[in-house]
Amino acid sequence: MQSTDNAMHVAQVLTEALPYIQRFTDKTVVVKFGGNAMTDQALQNSFARDIVLMKLVGMNPIVVHGGGPQIGDLLQKLNIESNFIDGMRVTDSKTMDVVEMVLGATVNKQIVSLINSNGGQAIGITGKDGNLIHAKKLEVSRQLPEMTAPEIIDIGHVGEVKSINRSVIDVLVNSDFIPVIAPIGVGQDGASYNINADLVAGKVAEVLQAEKLMLLTNVAGLQDKAGNVLTGLTTQRVDELIADGTIYGGMLPKIRCALDAVKSGVASSHIIDGRVPHAVLLEIFTDEGVGTLISNKN
Repeated sequence: MQSTDNAMHVAQVLTEALPYIQRFTDKTVVVKFGGNAMTDQALQNSFARDIVLMKLVGMNPIVVHGGGPQIGDLLQKLNIESNFIDGMRVTDSKTMDVVEMVLGATVNKQIVSLINSNGGQAIGITGKDGNLIHAKKLEVSRQLPEMTAPEIIDIGHVGEVKSINRSVIDVLVNSDFIPVIAPIGVGQDGASYNINADLVAGKVAEVLQAEKLMLLTNVAGLQDKAGNVLTGLTTQRVDELIADGTIYGGMLPKIRCALDAVKSGVASSHIIDGRVPHAVLLEIFTDEGVGTLISNKN
């Protein structure tokens, strides 16, 4: 039997969560799963339970996952060298075969199994299934000081989202399944493309006009120059933080993805700390949250 104090704490948590549950019933939430949350066993299980609970209280969670470290590990075991340009993996045909194997089979099915073993009903798909993600080759240009014109660099089977076939997702959601999406797209020529999972999650959220886009990271959230976590940001304020150099480096693409989603009709984007157990539930169902929220609301 639990103590009165513990019982009161549980009651307080449930009471705080109730208005959020009521507000977000029937709403779509797109969650990008990656970082520490994807590799730590305890965090994996807390994430899976969060997703299952969201579904049970009437929300429509959609999971998009990455898998960079897992891809790197297998490439190393197969003695296939990894090269990066501007943080993007150069993906030739051999590497793309490994990417498809890791993302579309191993990692995707692990996440599906994780959610199902925690009481959910998940189905794993890649962007090639049902032509879910139409991709085009990503063009990368680089200009060094000594160059008179930018250099176009071919990084192989790396793509960007051209369009999303939402009917594939609608079929799964309307059948009460939780979609788990691997970020592999298909080009007009039938070629496979590896796409950044944040970008896929952002585009899926835009097409579905989701209530929330949630990007799990390995940091506490967007921080100011003094290291304080910033939250409750408008899109205009985020633009200002990019302009003054507060947001830079590796965080910039993730923030731009979150910003673009809100500017395209997603109600709010969240950069949350995936190292915190139950980070997804804490961000959705508590007043304080565990990360950075971006919206159009002042």
